[in-house]
Amino acid sequence: ICFVVTKSFLLTCCLPIFLMGMRYYFSRKVILHYLDCALHTDMSDIEQYYMKPPGSCFWVAVLDGNVVGIVAARGNEEDNTVELLRMSVDSNYRGKGIAKALGRKVLEFAMLNNYSSVVLGTTAVKMAAHKLYESLGFKHVGVVEHYALPGMTHSLLERMFFQLRYHRYRLQLREE
Repeated sequence: ICFVVTKSFLLTCCLPIFLMGMRYYFSRKVILHYLDCALHTDMSDIEQYYMKPPGSCFWVAVLDGNVVGIVAARGNEEDNTVELLRMSVDSNYRGKGIAKALGRKVLEFAMLNNYSSVVLGTTAVKMAAHKLYESLGFKHVGVVEHYALPGMTHSLLERMFFQLRYHRYRLQLREE
C-alpha cells in the first residue's frame, strides 16, 4: 500500500524499520517508567509494604550468595485471598525450578494463614510463565485487553505502539 500511494521504493523499505523502531521506543519507555514507579513505591520499602502488614510476606531466593529470585504475598482480609506479587527470577537462572519453589512458598503461606484462595495477575507474554502458574494449580479466570501499567501516559502513540493483556489467575484452596 505504501508503494502504491508514494511510488517510493525507499520509503516502502524504510517504513517497517521506522514502525519497529517506534514499537521498541514506546515499549522501552513504558517498561522503564513502570520499573521506576515500582522502585519508588512498594519495592523502595519492602519491609513496610510486605513484612509489616498482617497476612503479607516477601521471600528472596539465594543461590551461591546471589539473589536469583523474589516473590511477595499480600493478604486481603475482605475476601480472604492472598495475592501473589512481584515474582521474578534472574534470566540466568530461569528453568531451574526457582520460580516454582517461590510460588509454592506463597501457596504454603496462604494455607498456613487460612486463606481461601490465592490470586495473581500477570502481563507476561512468555508462555513459560503461564505454564508455571497452571503447573502450580492456578486456573486462568480472565483477560483484560489494553491493560495500562502504572505510569503509562495513555498518549495516542503509546496506545498505538504498546499494548498489554493482563491475565488473571486464581487457585482455590478451600471453600468459604
